[in-house]
Amino acid sequence: MSTAAFHISSLLEKMTSSDKDFRFMATSDLMSELQKDSIQLDEDSERKVVKMMLRLLEDKNGEVQNLAVKWLGAPLGTFHASLLHCLLPQLSSPRLAVRKRAVVALGHLAAACSTDLFVELADHLLDRLPGPRAPASPAAIRTLIQCLGSVGRQAGHRLGAHLDRLVPLVEEFCNLDDDELRESCLQAFEAFLRKCPKEMGPHVANVTSLCLQYLKYDPNYNYNSDEDEEQMETEDSEFSEQESEDEYSDDDDMSWKVRRAAAKCIASLIGSRPDLLPDFLCTLAPALIRRFKEREENVKADVFGAYIVLLRQTRPPKGWLQAVEEPTQTGSNLHMLRGQVPLVIKALQRQLKDRSIKARQGCFSLLTELAGVLPGSLAEHMPVLVSGTIFSIADRSSASTIRMDALAFLQGLLGTEPAEAFHPHLPTLLPPVMACVADPFYKIAAEALLVLQELVRTLWPLDKPRMLDPEPYVGEMSAATLARLRATDLDQEVKERAISCMGHLVGHLGDRLGDDLEPTLLLLLDRLRNEITRLPAVKALTLVAVSPLRLDMQPILAEALPILASFLRKNQRALRLATLAALDALAQSQGLHLPPPAVRAVLAEVPALVSESDMHVAQLAVDFLATVTQAQPASLAEVSGPVLSELLRLLRSPLLPAGVLAAAEGFLQALVGTRPPCVEYAELINLLTAPVYDQAADGGGGPGLAKQAFHSLARCVAALSAACPQEAAGTASRLVCDARSPHSSTGVKVLAFLSLAEVGQVAGPGPQRELKAVLLDALGSPSEDVRAAASYALGRVGAGNLPDFLPFLLAQIEAEPRRQYLLLHSLREALGAAQPDSLKPYAEDIWALLFQRCEGAEEGTRGVVAECIGKLVLVNPPFLLPRFRKQLAAGQPHTRSTVITAVKFLISDQPHPIDPLLKSFIAVHNKPSLVRDLLDDILPLLYQETKIRRDLIREVEMGPFKHTVDDGLDVRKAAFECMYSLLESCLGQLDICEFLNHVEDGLKDHYDIRMLTFIMLARLAALCPVPVLQRVDRLIEPLRATCTAKVKAGSVKQEFEKQDELKRSAMRAVAALLAIPEVGKSPIMADFSAQIRTNPELTTLFESIQDSASAPSTDSMELS
Repeated sequence: MSTAAFHISSLLEKMTSSDKDFRFMATSDLMSELQKDSIQLDEDSERKVVKMMLRLLEDKNGEVQNLAVKWLGAPLGTFHASLLHCLLPQLSSPRLAVRKRAVVALGHLAAACSTDLFVELADHLLDRLPGPRAPASPAAIRTLIQCLGSVGRQAGHRLGAHLDRLVPLVEEFCNLDDDELRESCLQAFEAFLRKCPKEMGPHVANVTSLCLQYLKYDPNYNYNSDEDEEQMETEDSEFSEQESEDEYSDDDDMSWKVRRAAAKCIASLIGSRPDLLPDFLCTLAPALIRRFKEREENVKADVFGAYIVLLRQTRPPKGWLQAVEEPTQTGSNLHMLRGQVPLVIKALQRQLKDRSIKARQGCFSLLTELAGVLPGSLAEHMPVLVSGTIFSIADRSSASTIRMDALAFLQGLLGTEPAEAFHPHLPTLLPPVMACVADPFYKIAAEALLVLQELVRTLWPLDKPRMLDPEPYVGEMSAATLARLRATDLDQEVKERAISCMGHLVGHLGDRLGDDLEPTLLLLLDRLRNEITRLPAVKALTLVAVSPLRLDMQPILAEALPILASFLRKNQRALRLATLAALDALAQSQGLHLPPPAVRAVLAEVPALVSESDMHVAQLAVDFLATVTQAQPASLAEVSGPVLSELLRLLRSPLLPAGVLAAAEGFLQALVGTRPPCVEYAELINLLTAPVYDQAADGGGGPGLAKQAFHSLARCVAALSAACPQEAAGTASRLVCDARSPHSSTGVKVLAFLSLAEVGQVAGPGPQRELKAVLLDALGSPSEDVRAAASYALGRVGAGNLPDFLPFLLAQIEAEPRRQYLLLHSLREALGAAQPDSLKPYAEDIWALLFQRCEGAEEGTRGVVAECIGKLVLVNPPFLLPRFRKQLAAGQPHTRSTVITAVKFLISDQPHPIDPLLKSFIAVHNKPSLVRDLLDDILPLLYQETKIRRDLIREVEMGPFKHTVDDGLDVRKAAFECMYSLLESCLGQLDICEFLNHVEDGLKDHYDIRMLTFIMLARLAALCPVPVLQRVDRLIEPLRATCTAKVKAGSVKQEFEKQDELKRSAMRAVAALLAIPEVGKSPIMADFSAQIRTNPELTTLFESIQDSASAPSTDSMELS
């Protein structure tokens, strides 16, 4: 053994040492040795070295790992050129196996090599590809085209610049009479379309034409005989079809591979170009439907797959409104698709009874998607669908998967099609479903029980009169479900489904169960005692209790209530929530029949649940208390003390959600609404106001109440006044006295005004006359909280008495310029709370007053004016919206700005009569459907606003320093925020490549803009990875610059914090990019990844980002 070989052998031995320092030094020495030119290793030594290095990649010590990565990465990078020059000649090898392996290797190399080498590879392939007329061996052309396909699949995003030269050549080779070559050409097109959709734009028409040509390319088979056969439909049609297939089968027939490649290419075409959907529906959809008759199973699966992609692209986007008056593109696409439904069903009629399981599964997948995109469109074709579904459900000879798929399809169909469509088919549909319920295989039984449950829910809904007599079916359904419910040796899933199905059956058809009802309820009670089945049993009892059939549950109530009470102590949150829902339903339906001792046992558990530790549980608990108060006031009287003390503690919480507050109001109203009242009105009012009054008596010491608590308490005071109208006037008078008294604390006055805001509307005219003066005085209070509460109260009380208050309020706005801001807040409240019709007589006066104040100097005042204008336009949109638009063109700058701000107050979450009139205004967040068809006009203007405008940048001298101010920053920031909203709601209408150009510019902009674009980049990486991958090399540089930037020494603390936040945001974007499957093949990305791993600071940052990725998503943006 030579000295060098011996030295390397000893180093390899040291690399297995248990001491990490030995391993590190040995690896470092080995790297140095191997870089010497004098070292020549034999094959065995090379294998040992590589094996050891691969082992060190998993070393426990990070430093050793990094060294191994560096060692393996460096030589491989330097070998790329020699690898390329070694592999290219192998494409001409006489051996097919060598050529195939060279094609695969070049594909992987193309993804990882440098840009120069990639260009060399692409040029080589293009130069070697002869014109179709030039002499060349078919094998050589096939190899080159296969190599192009391999490069396209592995590194297609880098091929964009070469496609204009490549695609015409590949198109011409498609026309040569060589099936294997055609398949390779179509596979190459599929890869190009997936990876470079934008660059393929000019070639889409030609590729579509080729796909359509080769989708039906089947020279060895005559489909006309099939069509004649279909028309004749003889009994032995299946036999004759088999005979014809056998006659034409040919082991050498490769045409099916061409058809399969064409189908996959069509799927890629549809998926990559959603903008061409209307054209595809006209050209590709009919061709695909005609090919449903395809004889080759694998090809048929891909044809179905392509049509499913088309359906998914046609699915209306989230937020799409069919009610919008003008015809939209989405609407016309759906209309076109609806016209094709009869053709689809006709083409699938025979396929649904095909011998091939794969073909039938494809049919069910396609029909499920179609029903989801066009609910109700399959109703008229129900005879065909039911017959085809029963064929698979009853097919015991095939694998169980097809029966499960058929049952799942039937369940979906029951959810999308009208119930009437199933009525005539129930006698034939029910027996096979019942047979599946009794099937020994648990998965089929569970699926069938789900179908049965959906059948009951759909055919006999509780909110409509029964259109179908259940008598012939209820006995059979009940017997089959009871058999499953009684069996104890079942799979957990079947047990739960059987209980749920029985709950639906009793809830919907309990009045027809007769003698079976009581045993069924007792069985449910038995399942309630079992820990494994108790949760589904609670839900089933809830279904029975809420049923409008008002079934007699007396046999189980005495035993069920204590069991339910015990569930309220359990840790399982889902069980507590379900139990409270069940108890509430029982109290509503069986209230008077509930045994009082059992009710008291339940009520003893409730006070502990009225806690802010779980607001949802608290809400359900308070709802249940309100129901029990109305049903059995005597039972509640015993626990009212502890319950009220917990409820008052909850009302003081600053985190109180609206639902819990509404539940508390309902409970308090129920307490004073019983005869005699469970708790007296005066006592409850004192309990509610005590925290504020006690704090005032203590001199304001101790922690104060949260602002939210004052609003919550005031709402409860108002709820009590509404429940006892005879007490309202007296309460209002007391509150007015408290508000006027100079001795009242700030807290007392705030509570008084907030309570008056609600109570004043029901208190009658007496206190209201006094109220005006008190409220106006309070607007001058030194306390900001008192002023805000008085302003709110003035508007709310005014909304209940417009003729008296509104003219007074408008006069005050004119007369009191110093209090204008507060008075405008009052006007805003009045406009929001009053009925639109009652406001119409005052609309002109309010309009004139508001537009006089649009030019005010204070931005805050203009913001309130904008909100008032928005609310006013909603009062009478057809009349006021045209005038509103005129102000956009004619008004002064501040007026135009105020009007634009007012637009966002015209847009509500719910559908509104103004929606069709708003088409020319942007509403991306809440009503994206109003904007989608206008994006072609809007986007260029929006993108223009993302650019830095030099004319808006100025220098300000601050003593000896010069400071740069960018007046265009806020507009750019708003433009990028708008782009992010478009990304969430209108992705299908965006040209992502153009969109990315502006995101790329934003990555180098101001701190605020970079923060936004990092978030957008992370979102884009998740939503549309292909275009991001195409330009990842350009996106990495600004991210790298941000992550490695250093703050100048001596900078203030805020500057360091700012830079840290920017780095975190950039690293989140890097983590999102690294999640794209093929991004690691980019040399620049690989280099940056290595830099992150070798830099301790960046490694720590990256790991912390990955740790937080499992927490709630960080890539959403809060846009106010």
